[in-house]
Formats: sequence, structure tokens, C-alpha cells
Amino acid sequence: MIELPPGDFAALIFDCDGTLADSMPLYHRAWRAALAANGATFDFTWDIFMSRAGVSTEGTVTALNEEFGTTLDAELIREHQYSEYKLLVDEVKPFPEVVAIAQSHFGKLPMAVASGGERHLVERTLELIGAHNLFDAVVVAADVPRGKPHPDIFLHAAKLLGVEPQSCLVFEDGQPGIVAAEAAGMKTVFVERKSPYL
Repeated sequence: MIELPPGDFAALIFDCDGTLADSMPLYHRAWRAALAANGATFDFTWDIFMSRAGVSTEGTVTALNEEFGTTLDAELIREHQYSEYKLLVDEVKPFPEVVAIAQSHFGKLPMAVASGGERHLVERTLELIGAHNLFDAVVVAADVPRGKPHPDIFLHAAKLLGVEPQSCLVFEDGQPGIVAAEAAGMKTVFVERKSPYL
């Protein structure tokens, strides 16, 4: 059961992957394939993957290179991961509890999606889980100068919705997203996810 914090909120903002959509296991498979094909020598575990949840591909590869002393090419990995995920995306399912929150506020509050993903895949994912029509705006990493954990994506979403950042409630499954939303002055709901491999 997801508990909403007390207070009157003027808008709701949702992360997509891992929050509205049960897509993180699919993304993990795509990432592992892309990294292995491009010379990664480390094991990209679920825990490492989730510690980067919501961070752009470029940001993730930069951090992995620093952590493991590798020289992986972010653009090659982005393209490979993108093509791998496109093969898997039709398997995506919604997280009913989170989608139900969006449905219950549809037409009552402005709502946006703020995702670190690629626009094409985020839009496709929202269509597949039957949630695309619920949102007034969809913001992706390419729309802002800095991705999560910086607050830019959430501040841009609030601006598009025409509400003050401090009046927004954000739903997120990734720690970088929680940090970004709090840096934007927003209240947050952490949507906890268990490893699919347990």
C-alpha cells in the first residue's frame, strides 16, 4: 500500500520506469547486453543498476567508467541498449497501485511524467500500460540541461504544469530521482521495488 504524505498538492509528477511501469527488469537485461557487447569487464548487478535508476545513459556510463576504471563509449552503449530495449518493451506491464493513483487524480490535478529515459521509449511504455492519456506533460532527460540527481527535470515539469515546485508531489523508485525532487523543493513518495531475481 502506497501512503501519500499529508497536505494539499497542486500537481503530481511520476517517474515512468520502475514507478508507473514494471520495466526495470527489462532495462536491466538491455543494459547487461549492451555493456557485455561493448567491452565491460564488470558484473552489472541489479543493485548497481538500481543505484543509477533515473540517471541518463551518459551519466551512468560516466559513473561506471569512474568506478571500474573502464573507458566505455556512452554513445555506443546508448545505441545498443536502446535497440535491445526496443525488442523487449512490448513485455512491459504497469504497476497497478501507482497507475491507480494517477487514474484517481485524473481531471482533478495536473500531472506529469518526468523520466530519465528516451522520449520514444517513455511514450511507448506509457501507451503499453494504458496511462498515456492521464498526463498533461511528459518530460525526458533530453528536455533539460542536467538529468537526475539534479532538479532540472522536475522544475521543468512543474513549469509546464503551471504550478510552484513546492506544491508538487513526486513518485519515484530511484534514489537519484528522490534527491532530484527534494532538490527541487518537492515532497516525495518512494516507491520501493524488490529485486526480480530473489
